[in-house]
Amino acid sequence: MPSLTALSLPDRWRPFAGFAIAAILLFGLAPVVLSDFRLNLLAKFLCFGMVAVGIGLAWGRGGMLTLGQGVFFGLGAYIMAMHLKLSDAALRGDAVPDFMQIQGISSLPSYWRPFASPVVTVIAILVLPAALAVVLGLGVFRRRVKGAYFAILSQALAAAFATLLVGQASIGGSNGLNRFRSFFGLALNDPVNKRLLFFIAAGTLLVMVALTRQLMNSRYGELLVAVRDQEERVRFLGYDPAVVKLVAFAVAALFAGVAGAMFVPIVGIISPADIGIVPSIAFLIGVAIGGRTTLLGPVLGAIAVAWAQTGLSENFPSAWVYAQGLLFIVVVGFFPAGLAGLVTLIRRRRRPPPPEPSADLAVTTAGATP
Repeated sequence: MPSLTALSLPDRWRPFAGFAIAAILLFGLAPVVLSDFRLNLLAKFLCFGMVAVGIGLAWGRGGMLTLGQGVFFGLGAYIMAMHLKLSDAALRGDAVPDFMQIQGISSLPSYWRPFASPVVTVIAILVLPAALAVVLGLGVFRRRVKGAYFAILSQALAAAFATLLVGQASIGGSNGLNRFRSFFGLALNDPVNKRLLFFIAAGTLLVMVALTRQLMNSRYGELLVAVRDQEERVRFLGYDPAVVKLVAFAVAALFAGVAGAMFVPIVGIISPADIGIVPSIAFLIGVAIGGRTTLLGPVLGAIAVAWAQTGLSENFPSAWVYAQGLLFIVVVGFFPAGLAGLVTLIRRRRRPPPPEPSADLAVTTAGATP
């Protein structure tokens, strides 16, 4: 009979096999099969997958319905866009970006100047979204705001942030920032650099999934689920649920900020329309369809929904909105665990039932009962 250690090896190596398959698909198969245009689209969808990983942690494991991830996505995106515009202006020898010259702005605003440095830009992308999430989380979670009230507050924040950006002519207003020519010294019109951006996005997504898996399987992950299910009991045991929620909320904001920063050079534009209420809800729909309580469900759901939107919009521009709404209603109404939960249910039903105890064993057990 094989030992217990031998039997546990497949389960132990299964996550590594999954990451290996994902790496082969992203780094080996996708660049060969897809055209440059489709590969760039997939890179864009991978950015949505990054946001979905954080939502899966905060909503699926922590029970926080985050309808305002567009705020953190937009914050990271605008920081990167400002750096790219300053880099392009420096290459041309101009003091201000091109859109400021059109608007008659001759001097660079003070809050633009720090982002001329690549180091400051990267640090700001990693720190500012998470710091904003910590500040908001302390004000919300300490007051024990949760459920629909938390969702409404986060959605209102996304709407306010988008409205604020529309009125700021110094960062592009309603048109946003676009026409980027370089990315940390790399020409964005070069197909080789476009592929490099895809590889960076794919590697970043895999790292995020690995970090999230580590959090979910740690003691903190168990505590986060406990807060989601029985917050008062966790508080009675001496833990602070606000701190537990705050960590997940900040990690989700960090992932969204990095996703926004990668979105800018890949897509070539960022505007208030990309970070308002509608994009925030779209992030959530992909997570719900894929399966918010699983590790890969949010990622696959976000990528699949974005890919379907692009494909159907090309052929049926007016039908996609209805198809998306119908799919969301069906999944939420009949498959609350998402498509990943449906796959798990099918696997359980296909498993053979456990063998019933034999008659001799039943007699022996009955005879041994006092």
